Amino acid sequence: MARRRGHSLLLLVLWTLTAPARPGPGEEGDGGWQRRGAAPAAVAEEERCTVERRADLSYAEFVQHYAFSRPVILQGLTDNSRFRALCSRKRLLASFGDNVIRLSTANTYSYQKVDLLFQEYVEQLHPQDPTSLGNNTLYFFGDNNFTEWASLFRHYVPPPFGLLGTTPAYSFGIAGTGSGVPFHWHGPGFSEVIYGRKRWFLYPPEKTPEFHPNKTTLAWLQDTYPALAPSARPLECTIQAGEVLYFPDRWWHATLNLDTSVFISTFLS
Repeated sequence: MARRRGHSLLLLVLWTLTAPARPGPGEEGDGGWQRRGAAPAAVAEEERCTVERRADLSYAEFVQHYAFSRPVILQGLTDNSRFRALCSRKRLLASFGDNVIRLSTANTYSYQKVDLLFQEYVEQLHPQDPTSLGNNTLYFFGDNNFTEWASLFRHYVPPPFGLLGTTPAYSFGIAGTGSGVPFHWHGPGFSEVIYGRKRWFLYPPEKTPEFHPNKTTLAWLQDTYPALAPSARPLECTIQAGEVLYFPDRWWHATLNLDTSVFISTFLS
Protein backbone atom coordinates (compact mmCIF):
# COMPACT_ATOMS: atom_id res chain seq x y z
CA MET A 1 0.00 0.00 0.00
CA ALA A 2 2.81 2.41 0.91
CA ARG A 3 4.60 1.60 -2.38
CA ARG A 4 1.48 2.40 -4.45
CA ARG A 5 0.92 5.61 -2.53
CA GLY A 6 4.58 6.55 -2.98
CA HIS A 7 4.40 5.96 -6.75
CA SER A 8 1.22 8.02 -7.07
CA LEU A 9 2.67 10.81 -4.94
CA LEU A 10 5.85 10.93 -7.06
CA LEU A 11 3.83 11.23 -10.29
CA LEU A 12 1.67 13.92 -8.72
CA VAL A 13 4.70 15.83 -7.41
CA LEU A 14 6.54 15.65 -10.74
CA TRP A 15 3.40 16.91 -12.52
CA THR A 16 3.18 19.76 -10.03
CA LEU A 17 6.87 20.58 -10.46
CA THR A 18 6.42 21.14 -14.21
CA ALA A 19 3.56 23.59 -13.68
CA PRO A 20 4.43 27.26 -14.20
CA ALA A 21 4.39 29.56 -11.21
CA ARG A 22 1.29 31.63 -10.65
CA PRO A 23 2.00 35.14 -11.97
CA GLY A 24 2.80 37.60 -9.20
CA PRO A 25 1.98 41.28 -9.01
CA GLY A 26 3.81 43.73 -11.28
CA GLU A 27 4.75 43.90 -14.93
CA GLU A 28 7.34 41.13 -15.00
CA GLY A 29 5.12 38.13 -14.27
CA ASP A 30 7.46 35.24 -13.55
CA GLY A 31 10.55 37.39 -14.15
CA GLY A 32 11.67 35.18 -17.02
CA TRP A 33 12.57 32.31 -14.68
CA GLN A 34 9.93 29.83 -15.83
CA ARG A 35 11.28 28.96 -19.26
CA ARG A 36 9.64 25.56 -19.79
CA GLY A 37 6.56 24.65 -21.82
CA ALA A 38 3.13 25.28 -20.38
CA ALA A 39 1.58 22.64 -18.11
CA PRO A 40 -1.55 22.58 -15.91
CA ALA A 41 -1.07 24.95 -12.99
CA ALA A 42 -1.99 22.71 -10.06
CA VAL A 43 -1.00 22.08 -6.48
CA ALA A 44 -0.63 18.44 -5.43
CA GLU A 45 -3.78 17.14 -3.78
CA GLU A 46 -1.78 15.55 -0.97
CA GLU A 47 -0.06 18.84 -0.20
CA ARG A 48 -1.25 20.27 3.08
CA CYS A 49 -0.83 23.63 4.74
CA THR A 50 -0.53 23.27 8.50
CA VAL A 51 1.26 26.58 9.14
CA GLU A 52 -0.89 29.59 9.97
CA ARG A 53 -0.98 32.60 7.61
CA ARG A 54 -1.19 36.08 9.12
CA ALA A 55 -1.70 39.32 7.22
CA ASP A 56 -2.29 41.57 10.23
CA LEU A 57 0.30 40.42 12.73
CA SER A 58 1.60 42.93 15.26
CA TYR A 59 5.06 42.69 16.81
CA ALA A 60 3.56 41.95 20.23
CA GLU A 61 1.55 39.04 18.81
CA PHE A 62 4.59 37.78 16.93
CA VAL A 63 6.69 37.63 20.10
CA GLN A 64 3.90 36.15 22.23
CA HIS A 65 2.59 33.47 19.87
CA TYR A 66 5.28 32.60 17.30
CA ALA A 67 8.82 33.89 17.90
CA PHE A 68 9.80 31.08 20.27
CA SER A 69 7.13 28.47 19.69
CA ARG A 70 5.99 27.82 16.10
CA PRO A 71 6.36 28.91 12.46
CA VAL A 72 4.06 31.44 10.83
CA ILE A 73 3.56 32.74 7.28
CA LEU A 74 3.60 36.55 7.06
CA GLN A 75 1.69 38.39 4.35
CA GLY A 76 1.73 42.02 3.29
CA LEU A 77 4.09 43.37 5.96
CA THR A 78 6.63 44.73 3.46
CA ASP A 79 6.65 45.94 -0.15
CA ASN A 80 9.48 44.36 -2.14
CA SER A 81 8.20 45.18 -5.61
CA ARG A 82 11.42 47.10 -6.39
CA PHE A 83 13.61 44.23 -5.25
CA ARG A 84 11.45 41.78 -7.19
CA ALA A 85 11.88 43.78 -10.40
CA LEU A 86 15.66 43.78 -9.94
CA CYS A 87 15.59 40.00 -9.48
CA SER A 88 14.19 39.20 -12.92
CA ARG A 89 16.34 36.80 -14.92
CA LYS A 90 17.26 39.47 -17.46
CA ARG A 91 18.27 42.08 -14.88
CA LEU A 92 20.26 39.73 -12.67
CA LEU A 93 22.20 38.40 -15.65
CA ALA A 94 22.89 41.94 -16.87
CA SER A 95 24.11 43.08 -13.44
CA PHE A 96 25.83 39.97 -12.08
CA GLY A 97 26.31 37.54 -14.99
CA ASP A 98 30.12 37.82 -14.84
CA ASN A 99 30.28 37.46 -11.05
CA VAL A 100 31.75 34.30 -9.57
CA ILE A 101 29.33 32.68 -7.13
CA ARG A 102 29.93 29.89 -4.62
CA LEU A 103 27.68 26.85 -4.75
CA SER A 104 27.07 24.36 -1.94
CA THR A 105 26.08 20.73 -2.23
CA ALA A 106 22.43 20.14 -1.34
CA ASN A 107 22.99 17.73 1.52
CA THR A 108 22.45 18.29 5.20
CA TYR A 109 26.02 19.25 6.03
CA SER A 110 27.02 20.97 2.71
CA TYR A 111 30.46 19.39 2.44
CA GLN A 112 31.57 20.72 -0.95
CA LYS A 113 31.87 24.25 -2.35
CA VAL A 114 32.18 24.99 -6.07
CA ASP A 115 32.86 28.37 -7.70
CA LEU A 116 31.09 29.15 -10.98
CA LEU A 117 30.14 32.18 -13.06
CA PHE A 118 26.61 33.29 -12.20
CA GLN A 119 25.61 33.25 -15.87
CA GLU A 120 26.77 29.65 -16.26
CA TYR A 121 24.81 28.61 -13.19
CA VAL A 122 21.61 30.27 -14.42
CA GLU A 123 21.95 28.78 -17.90
CA GLN A 124 22.44 25.30 -16.44
CA LEU A 125 19.37 25.38 -14.16
CA HIS A 126 17.24 22.30 -14.78
CA PRO A 127 14.69 20.18 -12.90
CA GLN A 128 16.08 18.04 -10.10
CA ASP A 129 16.81 14.39 -10.88
CA PRO A 130 14.98 12.39 -8.15
CA THR A 131 17.80 9.81 -8.14
CA SER A 132 20.62 12.34 -7.69
CA LEU A 133 22.31 12.37 -4.29
CA GLY A 134 22.71 15.60 -2.35
CA ASN A 135 26.50 15.66 -2.68
CA ASN A 136 26.07 15.64 -6.48
CA THR A 137 23.54 18.48 -6.48
CA LEU A 138 24.87 22.05 -6.48
CA TYR A 139 22.78 24.82 -4.99
CA PHE A 140 23.25 28.62 -4.90
CA PHE A 141 22.26 29.83 -1.46
CA GLY A 142 23.97 31.43 1.49
CA ASP A 143 27.52 31.99 0.22
CA ASN A 144 26.96 35.55 -1.00
CA ASN A 145 29.68 38.12 -1.64
CA PHE A 146 27.99 41.08 0.04
CA THR A 147 30.33 43.61 -1.52
CA GLU A 148 29.56 42.47 -5.06
CA TRP A 149 25.83 42.05 -4.42
CA ALA A 150 25.36 45.20 -2.31
CA SER A 151 23.64 47.12 -5.13
CA LEU A 152 20.88 44.49 -5.08
CA PHE A 153 20.60 43.76 -1.37
CA ARG A 154 20.19 47.42 -0.41
CA HIS A 155 16.79 47.39 -2.13
CA TYR A 156 15.47 44.48 -0.06
CA VAL A 157 13.02 45.37 2.70
CA PRO A 158 13.32 42.69 5.41
CA PRO A 159 10.44 41.65 7.70
CA PRO A 160 9.84 44.30 10.35
CA PHE A 161 10.23 41.90 13.28
CA GLY A 162 13.47 41.18 15.11
CA LEU A 163 14.52 39.34 18.25
CA LEU A 164 16.35 40.93 21.15
CA GLY A 165 20.08 40.20 21.07
CA THR A 166 20.17 39.03 17.44
CA THR A 167 21.63 40.58 14.29
CA PRO A 168 20.05 39.95 10.86
CA ALA A 169 22.10 38.51 7.99
CA TYR A 170 20.90 37.92 4.43
CA SER A 171 21.24 34.77 2.34
CA PHE A 172 20.14 35.07 -1.29
CA GLY A 173 19.52 32.12 -3.57
CA ILE A 174 18.27 30.81 -6.90
CA ALA A 175 17.48 27.16 -7.57
CA GLY A 176 15.80 24.96 -10.16
CA THR A 177 12.53 23.09 -10.11
CA GLY A 178 12.53 20.16 -7.68
CA SER A 179 15.72 21.24 -5.90
CA GLY A 180 15.92 21.94 -2.21
CA VAL A 181 17.84 21.41 1.00
CA PRO A 182 17.20 18.31 3.16
CA PHE A 183 16.46 18.50 6.88
CA HIS A 184 18.77 20.63 9.00
CA TRP A 185 18.45 23.22 11.76
CA HIS A 186 20.04 26.48 12.88
CA GLY A 187 18.97 29.74 14.51
CA PRO A 188 15.67 31.53 13.83
CA GLY A 189 14.97 33.34 10.61
CA PHE A 190 12.67 34.50 7.85
CA SER A 191 12.54 33.24 4.27
CA GLU A 192 10.82 35.16 1.47
CA VAL A 193 10.06 33.87 -2.02
CA ILE A 194 10.64 36.48 -4.73
CA TYR A 195 9.75 34.32 -7.75
CA GLY A 196 8.37 30.79 -7.86
CA ARG A 197 7.03 28.65 -5.03
CA LYS A 198 8.85 26.87 -2.22
CA ARG A 199 7.43 24.00 -0.19
CA TRP A 200 8.57 23.67 3.44
CA PHE A 201 8.54 20.76 5.90
CA LEU A 202 9.18 21.58 9.57
CA TYR A 203 9.60 19.69 12.86
CA PRO A 204 10.08 21.16 16.37
CA PRO A 205 13.51 20.73 18.00
CA GLU A 206 12.42 17.80 20.17
CA LYS A 207 11.18 15.76 17.19
CA THR A 208 14.07 14.63 14.96
CA PRO A 209 12.80 13.73 11.50
CA GLU A 210 13.55 10.47 9.72
CA PHE A 211 15.83 11.30 6.79
CA HIS A 212 19.12 10.43 5.08
CA PRO A 213 21.52 13.41 5.16
CA ASN A 214 22.75 12.76 1.61
CA LYS A 215 19.37 12.29 -0.06
CA THR A 216 17.51 15.22 -1.58
CA THR A 217 14.20 16.53 -0.32
CA LEU A 218 12.56 15.23 -3.50
CA ALA A 219 13.86 11.71 -2.76
CA TRP A 220 12.64 12.01 0.86
CA LEU A 221 9.20 13.08 -0.40
CA GLN A 222 9.14 10.08 -2.73
CA ASP A 223 10.56 7.42 -0.40
CA THR A 224 9.87 8.40 3.22
CA TYR A 225 6.99 10.86 3.39
CA PRO A 226 4.23 8.51 2.04
CA ALA A 227 4.86 5.94 4.78
CA LEU A 228 4.74 8.43 7.68
CA ALA A 229 1.87 8.03 10.10
CA PRO A 230 -0.28 11.18 10.39
CA SER A 231 1.19 11.84 13.84
CA ALA A 232 4.72 11.64 12.44
CA ARG A 233 4.20 14.06 9.57
CA PRO A 234 5.82 17.49 9.71
CA LEU A 235 4.21 20.86 9.65
CA GLU A 236 4.20 21.89 6.00
CA CYS A 237 3.25 24.69 3.66
CA THR A 238 3.95 26.19 0.26
CA ILE A 239 5.27 29.76 0.27
CA GLN A 240 4.10 31.81 -2.70
CA ALA A 241 5.95 34.77 -4.20
CA GLY A 242 5.68 37.72 -1.82
CA GLU A 243 5.08 35.60 1.29
CA VAL A 244 7.53 35.21 4.17
CA LEU A 245 7.93 32.17 6.40
CA TYR A 246 9.25 32.62 9.94
CA PHE A 247 10.80 29.60 11.69
CA PRO A 248 11.94 29.61 15.36
CA ASP A 249 15.32 28.64 16.74
CA ARG A 250 16.52 25.03 16.20
CA TRP A 251 13.45 23.93 14.24
CA TRP A 252 14.23 21.19 11.74
CA HIS A 253 13.29 22.16 8.18
CA ALA A 254 13.63 20.94 4.61
CA THR A 255 12.69 22.78 1.41
CA LEU A 256 11.51 21.86 -2.09
CA ASN A 257 11.34 24.40 -4.93
CA LEU A 258 8.15 23.75 -6.91
CA ASP A 259 9.37 26.08 -9.67
CA THR A 260 12.66 27.72 -10.54
CA SER A 261 12.73 29.97 -7.49
CA VAL A 262 14.41 33.17 -6.39
CA PHE A 263 14.41 33.62 -2.62
CA ILE A 264 16.10 35.44 0.24
CA SER A 265 16.38 34.57 3.92
CA THR A 266 17.04 36.82 6.89
CA PHE A 267 18.82 34.81 9.57
CA LEU A 268 18.77 36.09 13.16
CA SER A 269 21.94 35.23 15.06
